[in-house]
Amino acid sequence: MKDIFSISRDKISVAPSLLAADFRHLSEEVERVEKAGAEVLHLDIMDGHFVPNISFGALVVKALRPASRMFFDAHLMISEPLRYAPDFVAAGADGVTFHVETERDPANTARELRKLGCAVGVSLKPGTPVEAVMPLLPLVDLVLVMSVEPGFGGQKFMPEVLPKATAIRREADRLGLKLHLEIDGGIDGGTVAAAAAAGVNMMVAGTAVFRHPDGAAAAIAALREAEVIK
Repeated sequence: MKDIFSISRDKISVAPSLLAADFRHLSEEVERVEKAGAEVLHLDIMDGHFVPNISFGALVVKALRPASRMFFDAHLMISEPLRYAPDFVAAGADGVTFHVETERDPANTARELRKLGCAVGVSLKPGTPVEAVMPLLPLVDLVLVMSVEPGFGGQKFMPEVLPKATAIRREADRLGLKLHLEIDGGIDGGTVAAAAAAGVNMMVAGTAVFRHPDGAAAAIAALREAEVIK
């Protein structure tokens, strides 16, 4: 299992979202973005309950694992994340990110996920107050700020979430925590600089990478030009 902290927090990392890949050729698509320089593969897991869409499950993750050495981050946009997380870790996910909105006791969820031996992340939707995740910062390795409503790819970036990212980064630094700060939704060459200025170091990008007219390598290089502000 790959250590999330082998990925630098001092520069932009790009996490292509598999949701935007050509599902007829998933293995080749994963190999393509890894060769283009991606360090993380973002796996959007949707259940049609917590979010209004269904994507794929642990069997797809298991099938793709031999094709890549990237860090596999399973973003569980599902109800009952603890019920299904072990399946994704067994399938090859290096990290599991759950939504704070799904749990009555998110701190316990984070602690239970840690027992699986994977990296632990927590995510919050655009309408969720940032205070919901602040008590969890010492318990997780990654915080994912959603900059669109979760459930569908290709949505427009919501800049109003950036103060949340800034607040999370400041609090993590104040506490002396090693923490990856990630953003997901509408990230491309026109929005990445604002996210980086808010302290985000890990950019989830689906359409902007998999469907870039000049190819994935050009897309990833362009996204990495932004400088993380801490």
